[in-house]
Amino acid sequence: MNPKLKLLQPYPFEKLAKLFSAVKPNSELDLIALTVGEPKHKSPEFVLECFNDNNSKLANYPATAGTAELRSCVATWLKTRFSLGQVNPDTQVISCNGTREALFAFTQAMFDDTNKEKPYVLTPNPFYQIYEGAAILAGAEPYFVDLDKDTFLADFSNIDESVWQKTQIVFLCSPGNPTGAVVGFDQLRQLLELSDQYDFIIASDECYSEIYFEDAPIGLLEACAKLGRDDYKNAIVFHSLSKRSNLPGLRSGFVAGDAQIIQGFKLYRTYHGCAMSLTNQVASIAAWSDEAHVQENRDLYQNKFKSFYEIVSEYLPLKMPDASFYFWLPTPEKGTVFAKKLLESQNVKVLPGEYLAREVNGVNPGQNFVRIALVATENECLEAANRIVNFIKEEYK
Repeated sequence: MNPKLKLLQPYPFEKLAKLFSAVKPNSELDLIALTVGEPKHKSPEFVLECFNDNNSKLANYPATAGTAELRSCVATWLKTRFSLGQVNPDTQVISCNGTREALFAFTQAMFDDTNKEKPYVLTPNPFYQIYEGAAILAGAEPYFVDLDKDTFLADFSNIDESVWQKTQIVFLCSPGNPTGAVVGFDQLRQLLELSDQYDFIIASDECYSEIYFEDAPIGLLEACAKLGRDDYKNAIVFHSLSKRSNLPGLRSGFVAGDAQIIQGFKLYRTYHGCAMSLTNQVASIAAWSDEAHVQENRDLYQNKFKSFYEIVSEYLPLKMPDASFYFWLPTPEKGTVFAKKLLESQNVKVLPGEYLAREVNGVNPGQNFVRIALVATENECLEAANRIVNFIKEEYK
């Protein structure tokens, strides 16, 4: 057995189950779970209909990169959404079964373990745990970059040159999980300049890019285009239909960017055997080709977030995120204690922030936060907001 498996931490929800195991929730109230970032809005009917019309395609092996039709559709979407001059569907796009498996596989494929010293994979802290696990199992050392307490963005400005010299991959998550913060153009330009200097890959997880509240978030490839980097050197983006189109079970996404990197990743995936089924690809084309359902989905989140914020912000220092479907809520005491008390008092489940972060220099930056995923119905989210307020009034008078 791979000894690196012993280095992996339990997943956040495994820790959460242990935390809540001895808690007796208020039985007079129905449970409202705001822990898992699983979209609950209705999947678009026209996508579901694709499965009735394309069952015969299950008789064919799919190609690793995805069909030419899917890659062309993705390239068109990228150019339209991010104002890109050129995306070559043959060399700069590859399909994947959702961003989770692609993020993990990408790290295995791109990591160079020929150095005697363990190279770094940089990740924001807090972060999506796949980044850490992928780095560890590839043989790299995760290097955690704490988020700024005001902007909720990773601060790369004070990283020592010796760290950059050992860095092979920098993970971004923008819009961020768990904070909803968006990495701006200036920071993307800074990282691209550093990638030229130190020759590392920037892997930008952008799966929440279509759930936003005001301006559409900038993407890494968009920043490249603004800088005249039409080859997208060292830049790779990951996108998914899970959040954008409420299709988490479809397991459909894509990876795009630097053609040389995509070529190597395609070779890896040919051996990995993770091609998306042709039926799923047909459904994916339908989803990527339509924006009306995406706007309807966005409207639902905007309404929920506005109402939730108006109710809770009077009692807690809640900050509206730039995008995504998470609130990163500061808590009056440790997030683990807050979450247990809230469940016991109001039968509302939230996720302690420390489970999404790692201790650096004796401090866990998520310790006094909880993540709230507003994926339930609007009525449930508003009910949860009122229960949280009642809890605050009773517990922290």
